[in-house]
Amino acid sequence: QVQLVESGGGLVQPGGSLRLSCAASGFTLDEYAIGWFRQAPGKEREGVSCISMSGDSTFYADSVKGRFTISRDNAKNTVYLQMNSLKPEDTAVYYCAARTLRWATPVQAMCVIAPGGYWGQGTQVTVSV
Repeated sequence: QVQLVESGGGLVQPGGSLRLSCAASGFTLDEYAIGWFRQAPGKEREGVSCISMSGDSTFYADSVKGRFTISRDNAKNTVYLQMNSLKPEDTAVYYCAARTLRWATPVQAMCVIAPGGYWGQGTQVTVSV
């Protein structure tokens, strides 16, 4: 069964940290670019951070730049999102997605929602006192 499973969400105080994981089963992640997206109540889903197949290229939305770090361990078939200095506005359901990109396509294209690929079910992140 092909699936992506996110984990690591939870409740954290402002300024705190969380590390999200996105584990793949049924397929090999190293053939895909990976993106982390989030959706807050009443808002559209947005791309947060993305990483190329090899991991040598990354993209961050301006709202998380300098606070979030995306990484991947292809041997473990897992992608991570380290989130530091969390703010209440980071509260959302976080999703990971896997999609193939055409050769030489900038990795930020992965952070644009497009048809195809695989999506996880999401993990809730709540930043509150």
